[in-house]
Amino acid sequence: MTPFAVIFPAAGRSVRYGAGRSKLLEDLGGKSVLRRAVEAFACRQDASAIVIAAPPDDIASLKEALGELTGDRRVKFCAGGACRAESVRNALREAPKDLDWIAVHDAARPLVSQGLITRTMEAAREHGAAVPATPVALTIKQAVGPLPAKVVRTVPRHELWAMQTPQIMRRAELLVAFETCPIPLDQVTDDAQLLEWSGKPVWLAEGEERNLKITTPADLQIARMLL
Repeated sequence: MTPFAVIFPAAGRSVRYGAGRSKLLEDLGGKSVLRRAVEAFACRQDASAIVIAAPPDDIASLKEALGELTGDRRVKFCAGGACRAESVRNALREAPKDLDWIAVHDAARPLVSQGLITRTMEAAREHGAAVPATPVALTIKQAVGPLPAKVVRTVPRHELWAMQTPQIMRRAELLVAFETCPIPLDQVTDDAQLLEWSGKPVWLAEGEERNLKITTPADLQIARMLL
């Protein structure tokens, strides 16, 4: 087994969720969304550290949502940033320095499977960095918004893949990627994107439709049905 630290960026304000409540605190089969996401890694012997980046004012409620997992010595909270990439960078600095591998997982992906985590780690070890992905099933049109807008072209979807998490990479390479990022961090939408800009290869591993990200209340209902 390859020991690694897993980072959960959890500093978002659930604006798109729109329920006046953090989606991470919502009930999913008797446990919070956050707890299910963290449990998927806490049950693994190779997950040596778990760092959750969150707004300081929210840490108390998130700890409560974790239940007895807060007593796990591997679990640590740190202050989140103004955007996802800043939260990941803050958590990266708090992760144990002796762990060479970092996994970044969306705190709002509570149904990630052990098989997905394992095969993504295996792909990362072989190629340097790996991200689970699923094929894009919809037809994609390129246009300059806002709508209504004229279609520029239809993008061939056989070459398009939708990214999931955990995104797994070497700690040292991610640190360098942050230092050399050519754009403001609030424009970074994907963790592995940082490595791409620094010239490091990123490979795709097989994702799962079940590994959905809860963004809206409808997504939570789908997760409940899948569970």
